[in-house]
Amino acid sequence: MSRVVVSGGAGFLGSHMCDKLLDRGDEVVCVDNLVTGSTENIEHLFDNERFRFVRHDVSEHVWIPGDIDAVMHLASPASPVDFARIPIQILKVGGIGTHNLLGLAKEKGAKFLLASTSEVYGDPLVHPQVETYWGNVNPIGPRSVYDEAKRYSEAMTMAYHRHHEVPVRIVRIFNTYGPRMRPDDGRVVSNFVTQALQNKPITMYGDGSQTRSFCYVDDQVAGQLALLDGDHTGPINIGNDHEFTVKELAEIVVKVTNSSSEFSYAPLPQDDPTRRRPDLTLARSELGWEPKVDLETGIVRTAEFFAKLLGV
Repeated sequence: MSRVVVSGGAGFLGSHMCDKLLDRGDEVVCVDNLVTGSTENIEHLFDNERFRFVRHDVSEHVWIPGDIDAVMHLASPASPVDFARIPIQILKVGGIGTHNLLGLAKEKGAKFLLASTSEVYGDPLVHPQVETYWGNVNPIGPRSVYDEAKRYSEAMTMAYHRHHEVPVRIVRIFNTYGPRMRPDDGRVVSNFVTQALQNKPITMYGDGSQTRSFCYVDDQVAGQLALLDGDHTGPINIGNDHEFTVKELAEIVVKVTNSSSEFSYAPLPQDDPTRRRPDLTLARSELGWEPKVDLETGIVRTAEFFAKLLGV
């Protein structure tokens, strides 16, 4: 049994990580300031004696008493609507928050895992994206608060690894979706599913020809744990390498929800990537991991969650 600190543990991805760590017998300290997370995501864990929730902003000094085996830094608002709403907080959690949690890992002699993102590749000029690609990011654009925060957090993580010999792991997350997403977070899956369930027009930015590669949350968690438990520092892509256009996603959503929604079109946001697909060669060879859940199955599960949440 290990004792693991999960920052952002009340969020969409973090809460699923807490579930899986507890399922395998670990002790979990969930740290979250609930800016985008919710206690509803973790309330089913409150009776578990191996689970502890600490409401705290990791941009402030972080100290957890007792032994710690691993720190998983999953905290960060990651949705498009947040980039304009709380840009400074996003930069702080990527910069100061990463620094604070690396300091905690260093003092405790713990392993540190950073949840980075495919956004470090920006609007990529290399396809599919390999970990050695340095990216094509606009450093002053509206998405830069998230993109550059994550790029900086990777640099900070590697500096602690090289200078302080902290054992680190860096995962680059690709378009993860599933139950517990916020219905109003502005991500394409949650947008499409909630609109389809309510038979509202499905808002497609651009002409729908831009591509994404969608990874179901259970696969994402399994990949991150394989990285945490293994010997590979990273960075390493964890996602699904089946590429879909946004219009194809919308068609799948309409099908599985039996919706009468029609498509509406809006201008493509500034710096929105036109193509996105991970090269998973490293994940397969170094971790023995690959995604298992196909997009239609994952959308069905996600739609069931949103249908219950929306009461439709």
